[in-house]
Amino acid sequence: MRRRMLEGALLVCLSTGVVSGCGGDPAPATVDPKTNPDEGPSAGNQDGACAVPAEAQAADTSNPTQIVGNGTTESCTSDAFVDAVAKGGIITFDCGPEPVIITLDRTAKIFNDTGPEIVIDGGGKVTLSGGGARRILYMNTCDEAQHWTTPMCQNQDHPRLTVQNLTFIDGNAKGEDPDGGGAIFVRGGRFKVVNSRFFNNVCDDVGPDVGGGAIRVLSQYEGLPVYVVSSTFGGSEKLGNVCSNGGALSSIGVSYTVLNSLMSHQRAIGNGANPAKDGTPGGGSGGAIYNDGNTFTLTVCGTKIAENHANEGGGAIFFVSNDRTGTLVIEDSLLSNNPSLGFETPGYPGIFVLANGDPQVTNSTLE
Repeated sequence: MRRRMLEGALLVCLSTGVVSGCGGDPAPATVDPKTNPDEGPSAGNQDGACAVPAEAQAADTSNPTQIVGNGTTESCTSDAFVDAVAKGGIITFDCGPEPVIITLDRTAKIFNDTGPEIVIDGGGKVTLSGGGARRILYMNTCDEAQHWTTPMCQNQDHPRLTVQNLTFIDGNAKGEDPDGGGAIFVRGGRFKVVNSRFFNNVCDDVGPDVGGGAIRVLSQYEGLPVYVVSSTFGGSEKLGNVCSNGGALSSIGVSYTVLNSLMSHQRAIGNGANPAKDGTPGGGSGGAIYNDGNTFTLTVCGTKIAENHANEGGGAIFFVSNDRTGTLVIEDSLLSNNPSLGFETPGYPGIFVLANGDPQVTNSTLE
């Protein structure tokens, strides 16, 4: 299977002119653009059993609007995928019977007037790669180039983006503006992730507030949560996602609900924390998850967060509600061996939290 996947990736390169990671101009050395998704674990925490609300479940894709490919590996190109995302609607793939890696030669960008529902469903066989050179997927309701659709771009109910049954590898948001989100950057609308995997995605190495090696989200409609369901981030030392803060997830003022998922070997590699200490570039907090802002909630249920690492605070979770109105909820979960080299909240291993009271921990192990 691995050989077929590599051959498919090569055909994609030849048919689209993709050069990053395909034998042309080299991709940045910071990320190996040849991550093998077969080496990663399946999506989700197999021991997780938390109930998934209806709005967080996978979207119906039985009547797709766009189909990437025509039944062959070589038809599933970067151009075909990027064009389908630009057109929006319900997007599925027809790339043949074997798993395929689509290496993008540019970031796929969502246009805000092509929904309101936008779903990208890989059927469990599609891997999207940034080739170690670019962010993979971008949605921003306040980006005029992506078409403004309301006068309140930071608080509108669309697009409503779902990514499901996909693997994201080798995304790179270093130097991007807006920053963060090596695999996916979202601002505005609604967003959820279901049954997906994230390996070796990165964003900037340093900075006091940049974050989200895999995913960064800024603002959601009416403060409703981003759902991350039955998904895997990392899984081994060679597959972890990395950023200055929040190796897996990052946000400012956005609530996350993480259900039945696995986060391991994520790293927050900045130094100097936030605000940055004198003489430092800042960063290094939230090995797996970095949350900052005022009123927001992080709910973690049925999830394993283990073997993550932060140079500063919160080897597993950094949660700072500046006005102390936010809440941290951990249920039926395991947090284990998440070292914080700088600081963490006493009694809560791997966590630094400033919130509306102590974390609400139920039927969980923190060690």
